[in-house]
Amino acid sequence: MRQLTEQQIVEAVRRGRREGQDAMVCRYAERVFAMIVRQVDEMDAQELAQDTFLRAFSHIDSYDPQKASLSTWLCRIAYRLTLDFLKRRRPPIVSIEDSEVWQTDISDEQLESELSTGREERIQRLQETIDELPDEERLLLTLYYFEDRPLTEIAYITGIEPGVLANRLYRTRKKLLRRLKIEWTRICERLCDASMPKRPSCLPTS
Repeated sequence: MRQLTEQQIVEAVRRGRREGQDAMVCRYAERVFAMIVRQVDEMDAQELAQDTFLRAFSHIDSYDPQKASLSTWLCRIAYRLTLDFLKRRRPPIVSIEDSEVWQTDISDEQLESELSTGREERIQRLQETIDELPDEERLLLTLYYFEDRPLTEIAYITGIEPGVLANRLYRTRKKLLRRLKIEWTRICERLCDASMPKRPSCLPTS
């Protein structure tokens, strides 16, 4: 198969040519699937990825290359399909109230430093903690941390205004940091308890 440019792929799909559809799937399927599979199991992710490309083929005329790359447009479709799927399948997760959580101000730089991933166990715990969040917050953090996308792309994918998105991302990351700190405190307490000498059973208790 000859290598098509992004513009050629779009034009071929618009004309209903199989060559363009195959090229789109081959080039972008891996990235689309990687985003979806962080939210659902592998079988559901495969179906949602297929639905993403079918939706793209049928709505290719709505694609505007001036607004986003083809890859970002596909992820926008995948985001919406995945969010709709999660809303149908998962019971809603109640979000922590802002008044209960955000009493202390913290700068964006401090957040980034605290949440920056390093060791493997910290990365794993970050993913596990993100998985406990409500669907929209979890997808937002996935795009930010694991997709490593700039705010302009995330705004396009989610359909959220950039200013609103920046504020929402800041609040969600503060929530994530709080949950991580609570979890690490619990782990440290368990390790400390396990390392303390046991009282011999023959000794009297006070």
